[in-house]
Amino acid sequence: MPKKPTTTREDMIKGAFELIRKQGHETLSVRNLARQLDCSTQPIMYQFKDLEKLKDEVYAFADKYHSDYILKEKDLLKIGLRYIRFAHEESNLFRFLFQSGRFDGFSLSELIKAPEAESLLETAAADLHLPKKEVIREFEILFVLVHGYASLICNNAITYNERSIRNTLLKMVKERK
Repeated sequence: MPKKPTTTREDMIKGAFELIRKQGHETLSVRNLARQLDCSTQPIMYQFKDLEKLKDEVYAFADKYHSDYILKEKDLLKIGLRYIRFAHEESNLFRFLFQSGRFDGFSLSELIKAPEAESLLETAAADLHLPKKEVIREFEILFVLVHGYASLICNNAITYNERSIRNTLLKMVKERK
């Protein structure tokens, strides 16, 4: 009788997540994951017919991790600051989620209206006391600024300074009112 696999599908997804988190999404390969999990490549290839299927599941896992991180707050400004802080603290995950080509060909409007953004838009609607249509318009402006900061910080183009970022976001919000 064959030996029962000791490395589960969940172990593989979490292992790949940790590999990306520590070393970047470019390092994810079946061989590197097997080395990290101290197993052969065979159980990984059995569970995931190709690397893209594994990446898809790891992406979903990382996206949930990111959403849980930023949505610990219910105030839109604080959510924006947490989004930027995530890029600073988890730069490899941020690059995997937002700079690995997954959104090539999407418009900003499509990204904001994606199902993954629904809980964020609901929070924004409640925080701003606005109908969803108006929230989307306001959120687009805020998202560009917040994502721009996050991308620059994640790629070491500017230094992370929460106080300065907060002041800029507050200024932008006041000017929009």
